[in-house]
Amino acid sequence: MSESSNASSSASAAVFSFLDKERTIAGAGFNRWLVPPAALAIHLCIGMAYGFSVFWLPLSKAIGLNAAQTCPKDMSLLAELFASGCDWRISSLGWMYTLFFVLLGSSAALWGGWLERAGPRKAGVVSALCWCGGLLISALGVYTHQLWLLWLGSGVIGGIGLGLGYISPVSTLIKWFPDKRGMATGMAIMGFGGGAMIGSPMAAELMKLFATSSNVGVAQTFLVMAAIYFVFMMGGAMGYRVPPSGWKPAGWTPPAASSNVMITQRHVHVKKVWSIPQFWLIWMVLCMNVSAGIGVIGMASPMLQEVFGGGLIGVAKKFGELDKAELGAIAGVAAGFTALLSLFNIGGRFFWASLSDKLGRKLTYVVFFVLGGLLYASIPGSAGAGSKLLFVAAFCIILSMYGGGFATVPAYLADLFGTQMVGAIHGRLLTAWATAGILGPVVVNYMREYQLGLGIPREQVYNQTMYILVGMLVVGLVCNLLVRPLADKWFMTDAELAEEKRLAHDRALANEVGRGRAVGGSTTSSAAVVLAWGAVGIPLAWGVYRTLLSAAKFFN
Repeated sequence: MSESSNASSSASAAVFSFLDKERTIAGAGFNRWLVPPAALAIHLCIGMAYGFSVFWLPLSKAIGLNAAQTCPKDMSLLAELFASGCDWRISSLGWMYTLFFVLLGSSAALWGGWLERAGPRKAGVVSALCWCGGLLISALGVYTHQLWLLWLGSGVIGGIGLGLGYISPVSTLIKWFPDKRGMATGMAIMGFGGGAMIGSPMAAELMKLFATSSNVGVAQTFLVMAAIYFVFMMGGAMGYRVPPSGWKPAGWTPPAASSNVMITQRHVHVKKVWSIPQFWLIWMVLCMNVSAGIGVIGMASPMLQEVFGGGLIGVAKKFGELDKAELGAIAGVAAGFTALLSLFNIGGRFFWASLSDKLGRKLTYVVFFVLGGLLYASIPGSAGAGSKLLFVAAFCIILSMYGGGFATVPAYLADLFGTQMVGAIHGRLLTAWATAGILGPVVVNYMREYQLGLGIPREQVYNQTMYILVGMLVVGLVCNLLVRPLADKWFMTDAELAEEKRLAHDRALANEVGRGRAVGGSTTSSAAVVLAWGAVGIPLAWGVYRTLLSAAKFFN
């Protein structure tokens, strides 16, 4: 029995050996520009987490269809999770956002160390199984009308897939692009911001296709999107390659250790980071930047409508004085504003992260906090003056820096803590995102309700909130200015580094992989690079085009 069990285990190990990190070490002729599209393929799929609100309205009428068959007002959230005879409240569905980002941060922190040793391919496959499997469970939840299945499927299991998928390429890209760390991570994390640009319009079209007189079409949409995402995510995971240990681009010489004291040539073990002051300073830097940005993302549409009211459509009325047709018209304008913000969010990820390669990470964050603080402080003035141009321009730049903060921080960590375990360290840092995902919306939403309760006019209820967000950015600025190079005691010794490389299956040369199985031993063809970029570039271009069409409503 024991021999049979061992034989079965050996067979299983052989079947899945293509997922082993050793099998992903690239050969001498591999083109590093094949790795960013692999990362984008995964990030563009999991980035749909930002666009899940496209399902809220249809799901809130899944039973009533034309009009929601609402649950009793006194029904608790716990009872609503298992209720099958009434439509879910949008506020109850919205809890999935919290689950997404709390699970993203916690799963990245828990399994970041495993990822460094298992490799990006295995992590990408697990991410695909969790994210797409979560969509399948959510489809079952819609079919049986059980909200707890949506929370479990997309919220919890999908959230774990988000975390692993988000950090899967970070360490790999930084090692492939030591000369362009910011740009490399910016390309991948740009995909997470762009996922909703593709997924939201695709979901809307699919729901139209599947909707009938008795079905809103959400379950079928989940099934189709799960299949499409699984193909792309598995393709991305299979496309991951890691460079041999010590690899560097041809013709590139690492900067001398004395040329920039903020960039180390040594490495910190992930198990030590909780004790390092600089880690917590950067944790606060990310948390404050994200809290300020994420707080206004969710309220951007109602904020624009309440501040400018009928002025958005050339009608001299405040928001509360508009009739139903006028409210519908300004909602269309606000949708264009939201689309415009998403473009700046995505573009900022690549722009600011690439610029950080020139400015340095610390100075880039100084720009975020100083310029961002000035822009937030300007919002009440531009709103009071009725200047839509200044109001919108301020928020566009703010959202570019919100996205830029996400894309720049992995390179910041690599500069300070080294590259050996930067993926795992980045995973732990993402607990700051989970915290900000709660803090930012709570501050904005509750301050709005508090101001309305005091009888303050709708067009003025956000003024105090903007000054609170400025305060958050000041805290982030102070923390960023306090960041200093690490003391020697935090870095791994040569013996510890050698042991970690052994556990992480690092190889000094690609040909050390058994019998030449490393992919990329011959020179990668230009056609392969073009096809890889086309596979992710065409959907992204379609998403940008659809978003531009929506943004045009604002200018019209």
